[in-house]
Amino acid sequence: MENLPKNTVGQMFEAFRKGENEGVVDRVSEDSLWVYHGTQVIPPSSFEGKDGVRKFFTRILKGTEVLKFETDEFIIEGNKVVVLGNEHQRVRKSGKELKQKWKNSQLQRSLLLSLLNNHRIIY
Repeated sequence: MENLPKNTVGQMFEAFRKGENEGVVDRVSEDSLWVYHGTQVIPPSSFEGKDGVRKFFTRILKGTEVLKFETDEFIIEGNKVVVLGNEHQRVRKSGKELKQKWKNSQLQRSLLLSLLNNHRIIY
């Protein structure tokens, strides 16, 4: 049986991996809320709506170069999808490299994502 929330989230991550940020934006609702809990380098912030998601990617990609981005596990319960993954980034200003494990939890309404909570742990 097809799982629409998992498919939507999977398509969003695949678009990000390919550098297709509008492909990510296409999968979020107009009233979506993204909460980024921050790292030791990137401060916490919140982003609302499709324009907010664009600002999220502009801010992250302006400050860092993504060297690796992988999804490791999808956990699905109804319309909630939790994704565990890892990434490797280089901070453009300092050259410092960050290796992080992350957890995103998404809530889907209809066919679009309406809430994303993003947590990062640097290792």
